[in-house]
Amino acid sequence: MESHEVIFYPLMTESASLMVEKDNKLIFIVSLKAGKSDVKKAVEELYQVKVARITMLITPQAQKKAFVKLTPEFKASDVAIKLGIL
Repeated sequence: MESHEVIFYPLMTESASLMVEKDNKLIFIVSLKAGKSDVKKAVEELYQVKVARITMLITPQAQKKAFVKLTPEFKASDVAIKLGIL
């Protein structure tokens, strides 16, 4: 899958902004067909960061959320500011 087909948009809620600050995590709504390796490749390619770990879940609204934890040398808050969500 192409990177722009995998990630639909970043999610910014109150709890998501706490994750950015405390856990160095970003949350994205991704394609239902995308796997963890697809999301990792897309995030690293689109935002020039290194991904430490990805957790995914499907919401009751049939959307797939990806919780992307960045490695310590990259700050999730910097990426969130670039995206205009923080």
